[in-house]
Amino acid sequence: MAVLRIILTVIFIIICVALVVLVLLQEGKSAGLGSISGAAESYWGKNKGRSMEGTLVKVTKYLAIGFLLLAVVLNLNVF
Repeated sequence: MAVLRIILTVIFIIICVALVVLVLLQEGKSAGLGSISGAAESYWGKNKGRSMEGTLVKVTKYLAIGFLLLAVVLNLNVF
């Protein structure tokens, strides 16, 4: 059981580092001066889910779920 706990802890640390990197890679929610002129309603604003930014958001959500689940599992005193 100790080996399983070590493996889960290593995976947990990898997820933590990946979350930090992904959050730092993402753009802020404010669109800056582009929102004043209406540039947010352009093609790129409507198809943001298919862009690299949308992919980063999706991966961040999945890693956050994995982070929470591993935190709960590692906190249990089963091991």
